[in-house]
Amino acid sequence: MSRFRSRSRNKKKQISTKYLLFIMTFVCLVFIVLGLTLNISGGPLKTIAGYVFVPMQRGINLAGNNLSLKMNDFRTLSEVLEENARLQEQVDELTVELTTLKLERYELENYRELFELNEKYPSYEKVAANVIAKDTSNWFDTFTVDRGKNDSITVGMNVIAGSGLVGIVTDVGPNYAKIRSIIDDSCKVSAMVTSTQDNIIVNGNLQTMNVNGVITFSGLRDEDNLVHIGDQVVTSYVSDQYQQGILIGYISSIEADSNDLTKSGTITPVVDFEHIEEVLIITDVKDVDKLLSEEEEASLP
Repeated sequence: MSRFRSRSRNKKKQISTKYLLFIMTFVCLVFIVLGLTLNISGGPLKTIAGYVFVPMQRGINLAGNNLSLKMNDFRTLSEVLEENARLQEQVDELTVELTTLKLERYELENYRELFELNEKYPSYEKVAANVIAKDTSNWFDTFTVDRGKNDSITVGMNVIAGSGLVGIVTDVGPNYAKIRSIIDDSCKVSAMVTSTQDNIIVNGNLQTMNVNGVITFSGLRDEDNLVHIGDQVVTSYVSDQYQQGILIGYISSIEADSNDLTKSGTITPVVDFEHIEEVLIITDVKDVDKLLSEEEEASLP
C-alpha cells in the first residue's frame, strides 16, 4: 500500500513539473509575441526580459567565446605539431647528409693518405686493399684484407699504411690475404738507424704496445753514442723479407745491455696499429738471391 502511495506521489510530482515547465514556456512565448506585435519596449516585459534573457545571452556569449578560443588553441596546436613534424624531417635529412659528408671526408682523407704514401715510395709497385677481418685484440697484429691470388698477391709481399711499414703477407687465398704486422710477438725486422746507418733488430711486442704504444729493438752497436732518441728507423737493405728504406718509426728510449757491447730500447711506430682500414701491398717480393749475388760481385777485386 505504501509503495503504491509513493509511486502515485512521484507521478504527481512528475506531472506537476511538466505542467509547470509548459506553463513557463507558454508565458515566455506570450511575452515574446506581445513584444513583437505591440512593440512594447518598456514596462514589466522589458524588466522580465532583462532578468531572464540578458544573463542567458551573456552566458551564451561567454560559452561561445570560450569555445572559439579553445578551437583557436586547438588549431594553433595542430599547426605547431605539423610544423614540428616538418622541422623534424628536415633535421633527419640534414643529419643523414652530415653523416654522409663526414664518412666521405673520412674516406677522402684515407685515400689522400694512401696517395701520399704511394708517392713516398715511387719505386715500388703497389695494390690497394681493404681490411675485412682482424683478431679479437685491440691491435691490428694480424688481420685479413680483400686481395688475394686473383690479384697476384703472394706470400712475402710487404704491406704499408699511414706513414710506413705495417707488416708482411703470410697467407693467401683466392680473394684474401692474411697480414702479420710488425707489432706481433713473432715478428722480427732487420732495420737501420738512418742517422748512423747502424743495423738493429726490431721486435714485435704486444705487451709494450698495450702499455706504452711502443715496440722494442736490440743489437744496436753504438760505441760512440751517436744514436739518440727521436732518430728515424727504416727497414734495412740486408733484410731478406722487407724492402729497403720503409719507415718503421722513431727511437723512444735507449739503454745499454748487460754485455756492454750492444744497446736495446724502444721504437714508436709511425703506423696507427689501432685503426687500420686500407693498406697498400707492395707487389715486389725481395729477391734474396739477387741481393747476395750483387754483394758478391761488389766484393770482387
